[in-house]
Amino acid sequence: MFKNYFKISWRNLVRNKAYTTINVAGMALSMACGILIFVLVSFNLSYDNFHPNANRIYRCVTEAHRDEVSYVASVPPPFGSSFRRDYTFAEEVARIVNVYDETVTIKLGTETKAFKEPAGINFVEASYFNIFNFPLVEGNKKTALANPNTAVITQKAAEKYFGNQNPVGKIFTIARGRNITVTGVLKNLPANTDAKGEVFISYATLKGYSDFFVDDNSWGGIGTSLQCFVRLRPGVSPASVENVLPAYVKKYRPKSKNVHHYKLQPLADVHFDARYGGAMEKRTLWILSFIGIFIIVTACVNFINLATAQALKRSKEVGVRKVLGSMRSQLFWQFIAETAMIAVFSIVVALCISYTLLPYVNTLFKAQMNINVFTNIKLLLFLLALAVVITMLAGAYPGIILSNFKPVAALKGKISQQHIGGFNTRRGLIITQFAISQVLITGMIVIAVQMHYAKDSDLGFTKNAIVMVPMGMDSTGTSVKTFKSSLAAIPGVQKVSACYAPPSSRGDWGTNCKYNNDAEDEPFQLSMKAADEQYISTFGLEMVAGRNLFPSDTLREYVVNETFVHKLNIKNPQDVIGKKLSANGGYFNAPIVGVMKDFHDKSFKADINAVCIYAKWDNYEQFAVKIDMKNASQTLAAVGKIWNNVYPDQVYDYKFLDDQIADFYATEQTMLTLVQAFTFVAIFIGSLGLYGLVMFMAVQKTKEIGIRKVLGSTIAQILWIFGREFARLVVIAFVVAAPIAWWLMNSWLQDFKFHISISPLFFAATILLMFTIAFVTVGYQSVKAALMNPVKAIKSE
Repeated sequence: MFKNYFKISWRNLVRNKAYTTINVAGMALSMACGILIFVLVSFNLSYDNFHPNANRIYRCVTEAHRDEVSYVASVPPPFGSSFRRDYTFAEEVARIVNVYDETVTIKLGTETKAFKEPAGINFVEASYFNIFNFPLVEGNKKTALANPNTAVITQKAAEKYFGNQNPVGKIFTIARGRNITVTGVLKNLPANTDAKGEVFISYATLKGYSDFFVDDNSWGGIGTSLQCFVRLRPGVSPASVENVLPAYVKKYRPKSKNVHHYKLQPLADVHFDARYGGAMEKRTLWILSFIGIFIIVTACVNFINLATAQALKRSKEVGVRKVLGSMRSQLFWQFIAETAMIAVFSIVVALCISYTLLPYVNTLFKAQMNINVFTNIKLLLFLLALAVVITMLAGAYPGIILSNFKPVAALKGKISQQHIGGFNTRRGLIITQFAISQVLITGMIVIAVQMHYAKDSDLGFTKNAIVMVPMGMDSTGTSVKTFKSSLAAIPGVQKVSACYAPPSSRGDWGTNCKYNNDAEDEPFQLSMKAADEQYISTFGLEMVAGRNLFPSDTLREYVVNETFVHKLNIKNPQDVIGKKLSANGGYFNAPIVGVMKDFHDKSFKADINAVCIYAKWDNYEQFAVKIDMKNASQTLAAVGKIWNNVYPDQVYDYKFLDDQIADFYATEQTMLTLVQAFTFVAIFIGSLGLYGLVMFMAVQKTKEIGIRKVLGSTIAQILWIFGREFARLVVIAFVVAAPIAWWLMNSWLQDFKFHISISPLFFAATILLMFTIAFVTVGYQSVKAALMNPVKAIKSE
């Protein structure tokens, strides 16, 4: 019997090629979206779930309460060693410091090779590998990082640095001329971990490299490159630990107005908590999942519309089958078999589409996802469930309708639209499709306009035609001056400044400060930016009071911004000129000599901070080079030549400042790309739904159209019969979609401190686009119906 079902189903599908193609295309496209979303969600939910006792692993983080509350995925450097010494809550405690964009130099005989590590190098305590499941394939885990200047590297790094040679015992060099000996090789880190980098150096090596992280008195600041992890003992709750942590604040920070609240963040939340830099919010995964479900549902809706539109053509077939003895259940399962066959074909096509698009999705999310039905049991079960659900969801309603035809009425052609559900059901489904499409279109418009606003608005400084060039390892005050002079002499170079970071950057050094010899710290954090006297002119910053910095290699004076003045509740910027400013725990003391106009020192998601600029060459990390873009390639080549002459054993690299600023919004840009793709898919599938409905209308109104033409109706009047119907559906869908879209996008915009307002023009553009899409979709069938011979139309019933 089942063989017969599928044999007849195959014949019907082959005979109705257009019907089959449209259904498979819509189903396959929606399923491909579902598969890719399932793989993406599953991949992100699997992050760092492979470690033993993962439910007892926590990251130590800080809630910093000042004039505002900020969240830092770190703690003061001494926290880890003090916690290990003072309490018995944890089985293991480990600190890790990541240094981004570090250069690793290898000397093999007379040859020297330099490798840029964008993900950075890590200084790590040996207990880190007791907490996390990153096994060694060579070396002893207990002793590999016991001494300073030792390291374990991944298999990937070992092959990159030393080829096929055994890396154990080999030496590489990092900044400040530190020679590091390889003592072990790690198995390559899995793709689903937030741990980055390929090089792990013993934590003791930090002494002399960056003393701040090994100083037991560094309670006054937090270096965001440091993370501290603990694995609690069985039965110890995080709440019991957090209850004793305020003692550290009272002991080490008793007078600070910057009140720290140290917390334990579960490892399972590290990847998802945006407050602490999580890469993927669970909210985003939920949104993607719901979009995937909606797209699959709209494909099922199309199937129902097309199937019922075809029902009149199959009424006589059903009548003959019933006369020959077919039972209602047999006819129902016959149609379910057809739906199942379409679903299976669609899954095969969807898998092909998914395999093709997966590399682009991996690039978009900087991930390493894969689709393997034979090894991924979850994916296989998802596909089976998808096939069953779609078969029943899409096939049940048409199956019930077709199997319910009365044989006499079917054979005599007396089946009316009431027998196949009428228009109202299909209208409701089409309105749902339109509403989903309009929400996506409005969301796409709002996100695109906000991205344009964030990238192209005046940031308070010049960002175009400025190239950020990293400072080489082991630079000195003299080499910095020499390098600057060499760059300034290049034709096409207009300005050069040595600095810690550009005005707007992710890199931030925040510290407490005291103004005008006050006894207590101010209730806000000061963002410190080391820069020379050319910084203000290079970036086009404006002075509102006082003067610029004088040339100096050491800290002698400050320039602050307007926000600093406002936070002091001082109205006239001139009033702060000459006043003393103490920062960095009292180590930096100098007078204020100037006030700058405010500029955006972070992305548009954050408020403008209190900022100060000071000169101190050993805090510089980059050169800002303003160039003439007419000869950019020659200028950049000349900069690279000078850089390679000064630092022959290192890797030359640069990045345009406007590209760095665009990176602030990488997550939003990814979301925009996804919304654009899903909007296209939803519109395409919705158009198929429209096509199904206009087919149904054309069949049902055949006689009406013929009579109207005989009575003198014009083609335009006939077209209006269809146009009026779909215009009404678009408008109703808009009434439903507009408030939903406004609420969703208004909520999304709240993530930005500086954002656009949602304009009525966005909704006008949405409904205009939907009218255009509807017109294009229904045009062919409507014109075809309007042009039919009225005599044939009248004889059709």
